[in-house]
Amino acid sequence: MHISHLHHFTEHHRYCVSREFGLSPVDERMLSSIYQPMVGALAISLYRLLYSHVPAEAIGYSPAEPQRRLFLTLGVEPNEKGRRTMIEQASKLEAVGLLQTSRVFIPESEDYMYEYELMTPLSPSDFFATQHLTLLLRDKVGKFAVLSLREQFWGREPEEWSRGAVGKENISRPFYDIFELNTHVIDYELEQALTEVAAVRQPVKNGEGKLEIGYSDIILRFPRESVNRAHVEKLRFDYEQMGVINYVAHKYKLSAQDLCRLLDEDGIFGPDGDVLLDELQHRASQHFRQNMKRQEQREVAAAKVVSIRAAEQAEEPIVPDEQPVEMEYYVEVPPQFLSKCDIHQYNMMLRNEPYTRLLQTFFPGSVPGQLLDIFEKIDLNYKLPGEVINILIHYLMAMVASGGEQRINRNFVEAIASNMLVKQVNSYEKAVRYIRDQSKVKGKAASGAPGARSRSYGKGAGRSGKPEIQIAVDDGQSGAVSEEEFAAMMQMAADIKASKKKGAAKSP
Repeated sequence: MHISHLHHFTEHHRYCVSREFGLSPVDERMLSSIYQPMVGALAISLYRLLYSHVPAEAIGYSPAEPQRRLFLTLGVEPNEKGRRTMIEQASKLEAVGLLQTSRVFIPESEDYMYEYELMTPLSPSDFFATQHLTLLLRDKVGKFAVLSLREQFWGREPEEWSRGAVGKENISRPFYDIFELNTHVIDYELEQALTEVAAVRQPVKNGEGKLEIGYSDIILRFPRESVNRAHVEKLRFDYEQMGVINYVAHKYKLSAQDLCRLLDEDGIFGPDGDVLLDELQHRASQHFRQNMKRQEQREVAAAKVVSIRAAEQAEEPIVPDEQPVEMEYYVEVPPQFLSKCDIHQYNMMLRNEPYTRLLQTFFPGSVPGQLLDIFEKIDLNYKLPGEVINILIHYLMAMVASGGEQRINRNFVEAIASNMLVKQVNSYEKAVRYIRDQSKVKGKAASGAPGARSRSYGKGAGRSGKPEIQIAVDDGQSGAVSEEEFAAMMQMAADIKASKKKGAAKSP
């Protein structure tokens, strides 16, 4: 349990307990014989106390109440020392896989509420197949005690079964040999009702308050005869996979119907039944591009241009509260955004929005297809993080807005992305430092800083840098030469010519 301040975890905070299982006699024995030596009696007592909050013959959630009940029942003082004790015991249960703790912020009371989700103890076979748990038990009770405990959980097979000559044949009857279901009528109301009253909650909104696609939205639209139907049904209890699917749906603006079409295609699920993120993103990107082309055709046919960014703002306002940006890593707001957002909103948008949505904010209409191709390759092939791609877009747009002659083409953008990969620019902070360093280098080159070499691209490029001698030009202002001066110059020329002849005669 990660608690930064003890005032965030007190006996006054409300809590609830959830569990989706019931303890069997084997589970009870695992708790007392296996888990208790590892985490201690107080931690197991806390586990049993939380388990009793939900009736033994039911599953689901307990009513919300203050944590004072936990402190008083366990005999823990409601002070700083007692809070540390409760946090420590809960952390031990979390470490061995018996508990998951979640904290929910309640805006109405401006305080936290805790949810304790209990996990079933591992079966003996699963526990002793888990190396780190077996080693922890060995460190607590010793090697021979571990072997003894393991033997106590298994009943030996009859001697007759251990013979190699005995052949084992499965003669069980399958379900559809005994029972026949009416599959001609699909009862959507029943599936919807079962989903709504299920003990497992399907979150409607994410952290930003935006609607998510739930499991019920997918399963009600998914074809029953599909090959991937079994994989989709497993998503009901897999929050991680549903988070991946919702991320792709938000990134490429997919509806529940579009998402069902993609999940029904071959190659979306791996052999283990997990969603292949790269393949899903690739096909979602193609679907996104096709939708954009159709949208452009509709706009041209209707002779009107609709601002995509304005439509997005009207449908779902951006509330960037996922990852904050420190003030030292703020970047300047481009001129085209000065009237639309302040520096805080702009930097939060760079940190949290996908690059597809960020690009749309720079263009009044649709984003050019060539530009989308460039950043799609950087995202899918180069594997640059989304926040780094957003900083790269900001850097390129700021360069164009500053009046530079550099054009945004594929080679130029890929050269910058390759340089980022070589320099291990894989976070928002590193990307901001990178563009600042590049701006400093370009500023020195533009201002002719000392030590910077200048290049000449005109006539005579490549010649040595010798000093040029100024040539005298007759500007018509000098006076005429007199006869005496002309005779003196002729005499001087004759003397020079005579001296050259004498020198030539002396030489062999």
